[in-house]
Amino acid sequence: MQICWSIRGSQFIGGAGQRALPIRILTVGKKRLPGVQLLVDEYIAKLKSYCHVDDVQIRSNPKNARNAMAQVDDEDIAVINLITSNDWVVILDERGLDLSSEHLAELLGDAGNTAASRLSFCIGGPYGHGQRVRKRANVSIKLSSMVLNHQIALVVLMEQIYRR
Repeated sequence: MQICWSIRGSQFIGGAGQRALPIRILTVGKKRLPGVQLLVDEYIAKLKSYCHVDDVQIRSNPKNARNAMAQVDDEDIAVINLITSNDWVVILDERGLDLSSEHLAELLGDAGNTAASRLSFCIGGPYGHGQRVRKRANVSIKLSSMVLNHQIALVVLMEQIYRR
């Protein structure tokens, strides 16, 4: 099973001396449904022996619920503050590249050819990503032609990481 990407080259983990590129998933939104959290925890447990997966939840700011631009700006700043200069950033966006599972695995494998020390996936809130996150992203992908709730997108993303 091909699961995590190495820092050197686009080789998948499994060979001697390779170190897994850690994965961080930043999700903006409301508190997760218990069933979604159970699935996320299950995927993290499955991936644990292959690579480290850090699941970070960023709560939407309820104060800005009536002002979408202010909410996106607050969420944008919160996400940017959690991304380092050494992260290889993938944003999930309805206007992103439409990739098959195999092409996603290739794309993420290519991240190992960079100086990145971590793969960071960003799942935006109800109004999407702000300009700072969009500019910082190395690539933008979509998981479906349909718009997905951030909780569903998270589960689909975790499945794709696990499968590759």
